[in-house]
Amino acid sequence: MKYVAKNQPFVVRGAAGECCAVRKWNASYLTDVMGDSPIKVAITPFGNADSVVKDTVSGRSSFVKPLEAEEPFSEFLNYVRRQEKCQMMGQAHVKYAQTQNDNLRGEYLRLFEDVENDISWARIALGLDPEAINLWIGNSQSVSALHKDSYENIFCQVVGSKRFVLIPPVEAGCVNEQKLPSATYTTAPLDRDLVVTQDEPPEFIPFATWDPDKPAEQVTPFSHLSRPLRVELEPGDMLYLPALWYVLTWPGIDPRANQQSIGTTKYRRAAPRKAYVVLSTTGQCLL
Repeated sequence: MKYVAKNQPFVVRGAAGECCAVRKWNASYLTDVMGDSPIKVAITPFGNADSVVKDTVSGRSSFVKPLEAEEPFSEFLNYVRRQEKCQMMGQAHVKYAQTQNDNLRGEYLRLFEDVENDISWARIALGLDPEAINLWIGNSQSVSALHKDSYENIFCQVVGSKRFVLIPPVEAGCVNEQKLPSATYTTAPLDRDLVVTQDEPPEFIPFATWDPDKPAEQVTPFSHLSRPLRVELEPGDMLYLPALWYVLTWPGIDPRANQQSIGTTKYRRAAPRKAYVVLSTTGQCLL
């Protein structure tokens, strides 16, 4: 509870190790349970859903959302696995199951019985029940750009691994947040290529434009002062991510895990508690 009180991330290694999902889920099991049930899929050319994209002609940047499509679960999972095995290299878009609408109690309801519907220590520390429980499935090309959420977040890694870069709210001046016009990937009329189409009317989205893994680009006078925390989750690990922390994620693929990364997220609405941030330059709280 002391980390929650300090608004500080931490990892509990193996905390979900006995969860049915961690013990049972693999490609064969998921396909047997879900079959051809329809799911919503995010499609992008580079795995860059909900990210900043710069127009190569005008030089202007937009906040670009993925093309969303519905397809059978079995077809989606097979696609993700084949792409990771390089059978579709250079000729296919990247697909990512990333809906954030409480999908484990919706389109993935058949899998919900394998997942704990509550985490006792989180409920006690936050004084809240989960507001949304989401499932994420992708391969090594599925990246989440640096962003922040207004929710308390418990991330549980189920299959494969996932890497996180975390930046505290007090370093907001480092990430060069800008209001960007919204756009969406759409299919070009004469081929299957995806193109950026500006939303009409546009919505201006505040979004970080600095990437801690490209520290010399899109800098502010304070970017060099940032001290990101880095952590990698393995199956059974849990990460507590406080509201308003910036996070960048990408999967680290384990070949034993059927070539995909699968995680679940439990969101809880940010509690009206005092904002108090403790900086860590060593990341020891994540070990």
